[in-house]
Amino acid sequence: MKRIGVLTSGGDSPGMNAAIRAVVRKAIYHDLEVYGIYQGYAGLISGQIKKLELGSVGDIIHRGGTMLYTARCEEFKTMEGQKKGIEQLNKFGIDGLVVIGGDGSFQGARKLTEHGFPTIGVPGTIDNDISGTDFTIGFDTALNTVIDAIDKIRDTATSHERTYVVEVMGRDAGDLALWAGLADGAETILIPEVDYNMDDIVNRLKRGADRGKKHSIILVAEGVGSGVDIGREIQDKTNFETRVTVLGHIQRGGSPTAADRVLASRLGAKAVELLLNGQQGQMVGIESNKLVSHDIDEALSREHTVDEEMYQLSQELSI
Repeated sequence: MKRIGVLTSGGDSPGMNAAIRAVVRKAIYHDLEVYGIYQGYAGLISGQIKKLELGSVGDIIHRGGTMLYTARCEEFKTMEGQKKGIEQLNKFGIDGLVVIGGDGSFQGARKLTEHGFPTIGVPGTIDNDISGTDFTIGFDTALNTVIDAIDKIRDTATSHERTYVVEVMGRDAGDLALWAGLADGAETILIPEVDYNMDDIVNRLKRGADRGKKHSIILVAEGVGSGVDIGREIQDKTNFETRVTVLGHIQRGGSPTAADRVLASRLGAKAVELLLNGQQGQMVGIESNKLVSHDIDEALSREHTVDEEMYQLSQELSI
């Protein structure tokens, strides 16, 4: 193996740049040439490919987003699109590929491997919804962004004696809501993995009010439903003044935390090692602070699960 490529795909996450930097510098350290593929799989198909040097990734470890940009690509889901991508890789003499992204990105990496092209996946998504790793790149930064926002919202909730519903990202996974809710003492946490009962929420709020509680924070993962609709229903059933904040894409931005920079650096370097060792169709991850690798098929086939003990603890501490 003499040349490898690297691309980012799907939703951006803080730490992707640190992972790109690690891939490039680890590869060059081992006398490999590295090519950056811009605009994800769409850029792969159209040949937006450029050789990267050591200086190409200087001063990016602290920056959010991705210097390679990212895009969704419906064409790459087709056999024809996948073959076009491989043609471009062969045109540039690229022998292996590192794909940084989430579930959809891994689907593309799996297809490339099925066509015989060596590909390694690096999990980068703020949702923390990839099986085979304890944490994904970007989760810790997004978590701290959410916590900071809730801290500020709680100040206002306290001052105005209101109930606040805060909607965070997490279409299929409630990790962001659960961890932020536990860290910030949210009174109620709604996540996709656990059914909720509105009467239970209302009764909890009323019990709090009866003992003199003046405000409450309810955290909702977007996969549960609209925070606006949930807030409206709560106000109708309690007559408590209720406000809703949808944090949106602010959660994806910002300078990555130390934890995400280190994680991204370790995972990016590990991906290069796997390619050098002749591995393909694998994803890298971290479990109990040890770097691991799993078959991408296995990771994609396993359903994401939430930490039930942590969820139960959040219920017990918010009585």
